[in-house]
Amino acid sequence: MLHLRIITPTDRTERVERVLIASAAVTHVVAFPGVARDPAGDLITCDVAREGASEVLDELRELGLEKDGSIMMERVDAVMSASADRAERRAPGFGVDAVVWDEIEHTTGEETRLSAAYLAFMVVATVIAGIGVLLDQPILIVGAMVVGPEFGPVAALCVGLVRRRPGLVRRAVTSLVAGFAVGVVVTVLTTWLLNAAGLVSKAMLLDERPLTSFIWQPDALSWVVGFLAGVAGMLSLTSAKAGTLVGVLISVTTVPAAANAAVALAYGVTDEAAGSALQLLINITAIVAAGVLTLLVQRLAWRRA
Repeated sequence: MLHLRIITPTDRTERVERVLIASAAVTHVVAFPGVARDPAGDLITCDVAREGASEVLDELRELGLEKDGSIMMERVDAVMSASADRAERRAPGFGVDAVVWDEIEHTTGEETRLSAAYLAFMVVATVIAGIGVLLDQPILIVGAMVVGPEFGPVAALCVGLVRRRPGLVRRAVTSLVAGFAVGVVVTVLTTWLLNAAGLVSKAMLLDERPLTSFIWQPDALSWVVGFLAGVAGMLSLTSAKAGTLVGVLISVTTVPAAANAAVALAYGVTDEAAGSALQLLINITAIVAAGVLTLLVQRLAWRRA
């Protein structure tokens, strides 16, 4: 379930209460008249089953509460209440399948911020992957997968396209382009420094690397893997069951390709750099296509529920 904390202007309190009480998915409605100070008004709290949350939130937003008051929601991990059980039974569908659009937009919107932490994670992930491809060590590639933060902006791009939010799309694309650009540039510089120190060499790049050669040799399976990763990632996001393994699955198709392109550029091996760049483009396109399709199917299925 979701817990809602609503601040409403006094003249709209009655309408807010009607919306909440009329919804079969809402329970535990509690009103505190006149307690809110900034913004001023009444405070109302309630719990709502995820299956019915989007409809309730849409009705509350139509009352202008996000402008003149506030709507805050948080996930409830556990609740022991017969009333809550009844609300979940009355709401159509299953909570794990429900898409709470306002929650998803907010979550993915946060991930599009071009913060120092985001760039740092991207740089660390790309450098680790660059060393991994030179040494042909999958364990280092896995390490880069875990660190890579790029699924946040990719997910935001999918949500922005489905919800027709040009601002969200623009921020997501900016974060992706800037993140990969910074990661590639720093990896090129790092490769040069490691080469000068005698720790790596061009021969390592030109040697047979059977364990990591897939990174710069795109084929039909690259699209399949990217597409499946996009479906898994979006389902994990919308069902509120995101986990480490999903992040690993997503990152495997992006960060290593960017890292291999950077290392190849550092040594002037343009054909391998081009292959890696193509792999990156194919995988991101596949992930976005899968994410958008998954969201559209979920929205259509939920409307028919």
